[in-house]
Amino acid sequence: MGQPVNRKLALVLSTGAVLAMTMTGCGDDTDAETRAWAEKVCGEVEPQVEKIQNANETIAEASEADATSAEVQEADSAAFQQLSEAYGSLADAIDEAGDPPVDDGAELRENAVGELNDISTAYAGLKKRIDGLDTEDQSAFADGLAGIAEELQQLGRSGDEALNTLQSGELGQAISEQEGCQRPVTASPEASGDA
Repeated sequence: MGQPVNRKLALVLSTGAVLAMTMTGCGDDTDAETRAWAEKVCGEVEPQVEKIQNANETIAEASEADATSAEVQEADSAAFQQLSEAYGSLADAIDEAGDPPVDDGAELRENAVGELNDISTAYAGLKKRIDGLDTEDQSAFADGLAGIAEELQQLGRSGDEALNTLQSGELGQAISEQEGCQRPVTASPEASGDA
């Protein structure tokens, strides 16, 4: 089938998507207003990161199992839907928290919300693409998966700038102190040399 491609797809998802949303930093010299904003956002982040991790696990399981093309398609489609919804919810959480109480807070919020909505839209597009693949034609299905994996790599590299800026300085410090935004402890995904 296209197992090596699907493994690459799982690796891209697990290393790119969750890392983009796990907010970290160090120190504890933040003011109460900034901390309150971070607490509001991070209360909504944790369940979405869990959904992202679950979707990544679904894709990894489908790629590691001796699954048929139809089973891979079904698993990946459901995972892409879950990822789209999770990133959309993250955008909503940041938007609803309002402007962070830092310099250029409105711009930071708008950029982060825009980036998260773009990621959500991209995953919705990937869901449509995988749903449209012909599972009866193994070669065409494998080619389609390869194209999706390529798009996922680009998605993983795409504009993390707004999120990185949101996670820097005093705001990043406040975010990192919130339980819902701390990096989850997970096993490292094994890199595969497969293409």
